[in-house]
Amino acid sequence: MQIGIVGLGRMGGNMARRWMRGGHTVVGHVRNEATLQAFAKEGLVPAATLEDLVSRLKPPRAVWLMLPAGGPTEEAVTRLGSLLASGDALVDGGNSYYKDDLRRAALLTPRGLHYLDEGTSGGVWGLTEGYCLMIGGPAEVVERLRPAFVTLAPAPERGWGRVGPTGAGHFVKMIHNGIEYGMMQSYAEGFALLESKQEFGLDLKQVAAIWQDGSVVRSWLLDLAARALQENPRLEGIAPWVEDSGEGRWTVQESIENAVPAPVITLSLMARFRSRQPGSFADRLLAALRNQFGGHAIKRPGP
Repeated sequence: MQIGIVGLGRMGGNMARRWMRGGHTVVGHVRNEATLQAFAKEGLVPAATLEDLVSRLKPPRAVWLMLPAGGPTEEAVTRLGSLLASGDALVDGGNSYYKDDLRRAALLTPRGLHYLDEGTSGGVWGLTEGYCLMIGGPAEVVERLRPAFVTLAPAPERGWGRVGPTGAGHFVKMIHNGIEYGMMQSYAEGFALLESKQEFGLDLKQVAAIWQDGSVVRSWLLDLAARALQENPRLEGIAPWVEDSGEGRWTVQESIENAVPAPVITLSLMARFRSRQPGSFADRLLAALRNQFGGHAIKRPGP
């Protein structure tokens, strides 16, 4: 089948490659001309503009967006909404907020355009291992695009599926990422406790390798932790600064709006915020308070 893709970054580029290797015709657009021509050498049909991309696809078209959430995706949806025709499908495979999906679908549906939100997990390993796909949108359109989903997934009947109507795909992916935050934080804290027990001389690489087989805490994240420790046992050259992509925040916001407690996910998000405050005002105030009420010594900053 023909597939149009807008955005050829690391994730989008690997998805395009997987489609091409699966025998699909992929028409792609990205603003960087050098990137576009590099993919053209791999078999992608280059489109200079969004208008060019739409003109190269046969109706009913399927255009995939793999762009950063927010402004870039919003701009692309607006422009493509004016270029595509009734019966065409627009799939947002990025990490958009599910409420944005609901709003966009409400604007596009009256024009006969089908809007699907597709949460993608798999990271840099997706090209070889396949992607986990969580899809929201009309069932009949998902079925029409089955060949594209099957090619991306780990297997034809595993790792992908329609989870509900429009909005459901990115909602499920949002919660998936919230869970990921909690799991990552738990591994990080556990290995920090192991590392702190200096008198035991623990080999963290060995511990991680042991846990990979038969342990109740084994997982792909543990496999990646083992890989990271094998490559850099002391994690040298890595600053203790942890970003968040936004989906953890949306998950916590959902918890608050629906009064569903999610303390582990919430605290893991707070830990990421804390990692970015080496000169934390809150911690300095705590030290000052201990000095005020108990006369405890204050540690002065070094030169």
